[in-house]
Amino acid sequence: MQISENAVVSMHYTLTDDQGQQLDSSIGQEPLVFLSGAQNIIDGLDKAIQGKVAGDKLNVEVAPADGYGEVHQELIQKVPHENFQGVDDIQVGMQFMAQTPGGQQPVTVIGVEEDGVMLDGNHPLAGKTLNFDVEIVDVREALAEELEHGHVHGEGGHHH
Repeated sequence: MQISENAVVSMHYTLTDDQGQQLDSSIGQEPLVFLSGAQNIIDGLDKAIQGKVAGDKLNVEVAPADGYGEVHQELIQKVPHENFQGVDDIQVGMQFMAQTPGGQQPVTVIGVEEDGVMLDGNHPLAGKTLNFDVEIVDVREALAEELEHGHVHGEGGHHH
């Protein structure tokens, strides 16, 4: 069966950045199982595997626009140290949940200065070209319940 929208896909992948640094991988673990076309994975990767079948191997380069988006400078800001009461040692790379007008949003500390803490509300992979080495392990038709819920159930998927 070929991968198409609403197919359940099992695949192994290794994700690297443009410098070749490995960012994530399913190798040595269970394959990633998802419902194609249901926004379970980034759009650029989902589009690139359409028409593929079990056993296919491919390299996919995903531009930021089809991955986690571009970096939005308005999501980078300095906040006072007082916003971190109870945290004695704030360090670059720490992540917090910030209360915003749109609700809670994860932020990453990108700088600690005398007059405040620099936070970035962009996804950590925003602005990056993503390189995937992919092996399609299995493709099957989705069950009606999986289509209704928008994700895979059972082994490798969601359990209710």
